[in-house]
Amino acid sequence: MEIIPLITIVLASGTLIYFVWRSLTLANVTADQEEYIKELEDMSQYMYTQINESYKAMKEIDRLGAFEKDDEAGTTFSMLKDVIDNLEKEFNGQKKEEVK
Repeated sequence: MEIIPLITIVLASGTLIYFVWRSLTLANVTADQEEYIKELEDMSQYMYTQINESYKAMKEIDRLGAFEKDDEAGTTFSMLKDVIDNLEKEFNGQKKEEVK
């Protein structure tokens, strides 16, 4: 009757090995997802910064207000401003303090 405890130990060990392996696999997947989310946040910040800098450059070009809001330049200004506002709201684009 020594075979039954041996089978129980083997099955318990196999189950334990499976759950440890599964836990490590899920931990790896979670780490990959966290890294991906961080990359998305960084890309969102990069996009926000680039679009905001483009908007500032366009405003500097039109500092005299030579373009009307009804023309293509005015439409581009308002579209860029809308994109910046959406990035701030939807993608949590934050205005980082510029180091001068």
